[in-house]
Amino acid sequence: MQALGEFLARRWPQLLELAVEHLLLVLTAIVLATFIGVMIGVLVYRSAALSSLATAMTATILTIPSLALFGLMVVWVGLGDRSAVIALTAYALLPIVRNTVTGLQGVDPAVNESAKGMGLSARARLLRIDLPLAWPVILTGVRVATMLIVSIAAIAAYIGAGGLGNWIFDGLARRGSVVAMPLIISGTLGVVAVAFILDGFYIVVGRVTTPRGIRD
Repeated sequence: MQALGEFLARRWPQLLELAVEHLLLVLTAIVLATFIGVMIGVLVYRSAALSSLATAMTATILTIPSLALFGLMVVWVGLGDRSAVIALTAYALLPIVRNTVTGLQGVDPAVNESAKGMGLSARARLLRIDLPLAWPVILTGVRVATMLIVSIAAIAAYIGAGGLGNWIFDGLARRGSVVAMPLIISGTLGVVAVAFILDGFYIVVGRVTTPRGIRD
């Protein structure tokens, strides 16, 4: 523990820089996944067959080992953050698509009928009624997706992306040396810290963006 403390005290700025890189990598992927996933959910939620198909397709992505998917991205896109973001976005889709469909399907039909009787168009009902009522469920899906890819993002260092995975892989490459364990432990703790920060962020976002009338 003393060696770890001395290591962190000496290399704290580098750890912080890697943590910021890791955070930005995850946030970029989750923003893209949220946009794509919600759009897919909106397009398919009225059809049971299409909803099942969308869920099955996004679930299939999660069966692909992360190293294999990152390897495919390198072949198609090349080394670096771009490949990592594409792969992480794909991994994050399932919880978002599934929760978007579940949330939209859970909106009380009577509420929609009332809005329709007031003259609201289908688009207006979606934007002003369906999505706000489904938002807490959708946000839960985004939160789960984020926690999922925070850890996977560490593996992205294998293909030249930034983030805390660089220290973990560096430590594994130096196994047996004095700095091996401090590198691995520091990188791992950094990933956990990023996950806690993002989870706290979602708690705040949920309280701020969820309509007061439907809060728990």
